[in-house]
Amino acid sequence: MEEQKENHPQAAPRETQHCRISDQETNGKNSTASSNDFSDPIYKEIAITNGCINRMTRDELRSKLAEFKLETRGVKDVLKKRLKNYYKKQKLMQKEPINGNSYYDYICVVDFEATCEEGNPPEFIHEIIEFPIVLLNTHTLEIEDTFQQYVKPEINPKLSNFCISLTGITQDIVDKADTFPQVLQNVIEWMRQRELGTKYSYSMLTDGSWDMSKFLNIQCRISCIKYPSFAKKWINIRKSYGNFYKVPRNQTKLTIMLEKLGMNYDGRPHSGLDDSKNIARIAIRMLQDGCELRVNERMHAGQLMTVSSSVPLEGAPAPQMPRYRN
Repeated sequence: MEEQKENHPQAAPRETQHCRISDQETNGKNSTASSNDFSDPIYKEIAITNGCINRMTRDELRSKLAEFKLETRGVKDVLKKRLKNYYKKQKLMQKEPINGNSYYDYICVVDFEATCEEGNPPEFIHEIIEFPIVLLNTHTLEIEDTFQQYVKPEINPKLSNFCISLTGITQDIVDKADTFPQVLQNVIEWMRQRELGTKYSYSMLTDGSWDMSKFLNIQCRISCIKYPSFAKKWINIRKSYGNFYKVPRNQTKLTIMLEKLGMNYDGRPHSGLDDSKNIARIAIRMLQDGCELRVNERMHAGQLMTVSSSVPLEGAPAPQMPRYRN
């Protein structure tokens, strides 16, 4: 992927007027009008506070966030978004408590590694060689469990030197691994043991569209199995991040998202499991900042499609092993 230059937000001019936000404010009484009624005075309060926050310096933002025991790392625009969402959430919770059952219990973060060659010629067929999952508990905002298995490629069983160098996955590792259908069966069993889709609601999450719409889609065709139903819808965190923090697409690369949120990459880049853990760290920070990560992409008849944010929130189905193709 072509590297894009980072656009640094310009510092806002210093103003003498400061925003007054306190715990007393966020715990005060408000109008009982409908939360959908934007003539409600509570929305005027939120708008006024947002204006104040926009005029705060980075140091003032960090000081206020620290006062509320919130994360103080990140660029200025991220800090403003964090403080605005905290204040808005506090105000709206006073009007109508949030239903704790209205969101996914878990998010499964997936970032495949696949066979590749330098330059990735268009005729090259990518096969999945690492299947990782990071299980994120949305209630505790912690990584609760992980899954990782390597996969033996069948069409191009010999890894290129470029692929080995990029992913750190050696020829010996894939030679000893199971083929994709068996690994997928192990994935499904692992998910079933955690009662995903039965006792607990969940959604898949990826860093971009390719993991599901390209890599998994191609791999299922290679292995002559139907595309698994539990992976037909997912959260593309790049879209979610760009829409939530109002940044352009070239600012949604994994390392840039981490940097903007005040974090460094932890682990080995292009290790599927390490990439998944770092994506999960971004998801946790976004949830802390008030973002409702929700499904925004899906596969339909083999094609990638966008899911509107107006569609009711729905978790993925209980995982089942897909049937073999005729």
